[in-house]
Amino acid sequence: MVALIVFQAALIAGAPLGHLAWGGQDRVLPIQKRLGSAVSIGLYLVFGVVVLQRAGLADVIPWPGFVGVAIWVLAGYFALGIVLNGMSRSRPERWTMAPLCAVLAGLTVIVALG
Repeated sequence: MVALIVFQAALIAGAPLGHLAWGGQDRVLPIQKRLGSAVSIGLYLVFGVVVLQRAGLADVIPWPGFVGVAIWVLAGYFALGIVLNGMSRSRPERWTMAPLCAVLAGLTVIVALG
């Protein structure tokens, strides 16, 4: 999650990495997609807390039932990411983000089962 946060922050800052995100159509993201990257950072922070709490490494969310459901929703989110990134018109996005989502989905399932 930290690597994804750094990646999204780089996109917001204007790094020419847009071919790896948001459909890969922009080398440097326009403002609307930069705002999307900012929202992504917030989501990745929440995702990280859910994973850490489910793994027993954090105690931030006071509802254990929520964490138990959220970890499976997160696994599904990453599994969907495999499909969506795999359909991207951007070859670099397909070959980078789809496998990354596969790893994240697998690791999330491992944490969910643990």
